[in-house]
Amino acid sequence: MTLSSDENRIQRALLLAQRAAEEGEVPVGAIIVFENEIIGEGWNRPISSHDPSSHAEINAMRAAALHLANYRLSGAELYVTLEPCVMCAGAIVHARLSRVIYGAHDPRAGAAGSVFEVLPTDKLNHRVEVNAGIMEEECAALLQSFFRQRRENSRQNNE
Repeated sequence: MTLSSDENRIQRALLLAQRAAEEGEVPVGAIIVFENEIIGEGWNRPISSHDPSSHAEINAMRAAALHLANYRLSGAELYVTLEPCVMCAGAIVHARLSRVIYGAHDPRAGAAGSVFEVLPTDKLNHRVEVNAGIMEEECAALLQSFFRQRRENSRQNNE
């Protein structure tokens, strides 16, 4: 599948985030693009897979690495609906992704500048270009709606 703009690519990641929400997972979706082709997709699955590392970014990188038959993803770009956490940022650096484009900032755990600066730092052996806030309102709204619904369900179950 070929998508041409950052917005179109984040839109695809949003569809994957909605899939995560439908599965009861925190709605985060991600795609990996290499030479204008999607080579990996992922959505959050830590609950259903019983795997704390099963974040959307990790799942997309695993699929992309299998597609390329290489653990290095040099020249590839990651599109994700939420700013990557420290775990995902470390994997992004190790995979040698060239660029990360994300929607919503994560003021509690973001590792692309909101809380930590793992991706843009010059202290590591690889620096990742970061573009933030693409379709930020739509990405944030999906997360806010998910957590609002979760709180309502929890309140109803406790009554």
